Amino acid sequence: MNKLSTARRAQLVAALVEGNSIRSTARMTDTAFNTVLKFVVDIGTVCQQFLHEQMRDLPCKRLQADEIWQFCYAKDKNLPDSMRGLPGVGSVWTWIAIDADTKLVPTFHVGTRDAGCAYEFLCNVASRLRGRIQVTTDGHAAYLSAVDGAFGRNIDYAQLIKVYGAEPAMEARYSPAKCIGTRYEEIVGNPAEEHISTSYVERQNLTMRMSMRRFTRLTNAFSKKVENLEHALALHYVHYNFVRIHKTLRCTPAMEAGVCDRLWAVRDIAGLLERCESRNQRRHDVARHPTRLPACPGARALGWRHRRWWDRLGYDPDDHLLVRSSRPTASCGAISVDSNRRDEASRRSVAAG
Repeated sequence: MNKLSTARRAQLVAALVEGNSIRSTARMTDTAFNTVLKFVVDIGTVCQQFLHEQMRDLPCKRLQADEIWQFCYAKDKNLPDSMRGLPGVGSVWTWIAIDADTKLVPTFHVGTRDAGCAYEFLCNVASRLRGRIQVTTDGHAAYLSAVDGAFGRNIDYAQLIKVYGAEPAMEARYSPAKCIGTRYEEIVGNPAEEHISTSYVERQNLTMRMSMRRFTRLTNAFSKKVENLEHALALHYVHYNFVRIHKTLRCTPAMEAGVCDRLWAVRDIAGLLERCESRNQRRHDVARHPTRLPACPGARALGWRHRRWWDRLGYDPDDHLLVRSSRPTASCGAISVDSNRRDEASRRSVAAG
């Protein structure tokens, strides 16, 4: 089976995280379009698992949360009647949270813009934090019940509500109304007034639109499947947290938050996939040979003349894996009871002869 080299995988990752589309990445790296698309699925799945395992017990103190719009397959008005109301098509919202101090993005959630998704997202955020935090969001009503359900009273929560003027007469399609002021409301706890802001998370929205071609407006690079959108987001946030140096911090957000102690390279992201493939290959080998155990030291040095004894023990001297004998044994690594009985019978027959 053909397999991309580590260098080629690093090239694909570097192109994708810098805002290139699937087809432009395929042209730049001289890789087939379907190969790039399959690679996005593979690397995205690995990155999702990596973020799920690493983003735990975070020391974040001040979080800002927001949601950003995107569509999959087609815009709502262009959806066929048979697909209206189906999950993952039409308008899709990505919920994100960012730490104002370390600029770390602990998690994200793809779904709709309702209270159910808000609750699921904030529960995920709460499970990754170490202690009490201050959270600031916009005035979206779904946050009120979601914050209460996810954090209870163990939070300092405020909403920053923007006041908009009249919409532009000729540019209502793409330009938002002008923001003419803001006000804040303290919802739970005692949030510090000087830290009630959504500036960092709004800037993160721009970073997403600039770094992922799927979020660029007025193009045909939008996601056709919501699963591919999630894979692209996972790849983006592994790169953002572990590889991309923040200009204000002069290090990566993961280093600032203490999640890792070194600067990652793009090649390290490709290495996540290679390690996953190596584990899957070992599991595949064990499935093909269900009697394997960890390799016994010195088994190969015994030579072929002792192979029958290692067969009885359940070891394979030519293999690095370990195989448990399929026959019942007295203990792990001991000669099977059946083998002892056969050997005893053999010695008795020799003595009788």
